[in-house]
Amino acid sequence: MERRRLLAASAGALAGAAAGCLGSGDPDPSQLDLTVRNDGDDPVDVDVVVEGDDGTTYAEESDRVDAGVARAFEVTVGDTGRHELAVTGADWEGRLAWDAGTCRLYDGQITVDGEQVAVAGECADSR
Repeated sequence: MERRRLLAASAGALAGAAAGCLGSGDPDPSQLDLTVRNDGDDPVDVDVVVEGDDGTTYAEESDRVDAGVARAFEVTVGDTGRHELAVTGADWEGRLAWDAGTCRLYDGQITVDGEQVAVAGECADSR
């Protein structure tokens, strides 16, 4: 009797492992890894908003980034469609966009130096 339970448990574990390897059929969500860096002499207040093309807001955060400091933001979004990032300050803004259907991991960087803003982004992991 004990042997049957052990075999049944082993078979169930193998089936679960196989299902995990095959995936559930649902695509993984896309991930944004964002760095906001302040290369200026004064702290900056930043607002970060990430939205999907369907109007869904995935993130809405505010933070103060001190001079010479970088702040990291991680946002999980949907698995398809265009997603837009807006990082704004008192008198500046930086924007990026990516397609979650083709990009699993998107790396973005916004650098603020006084009144200048540099924006860079790339798909770090394509689907």
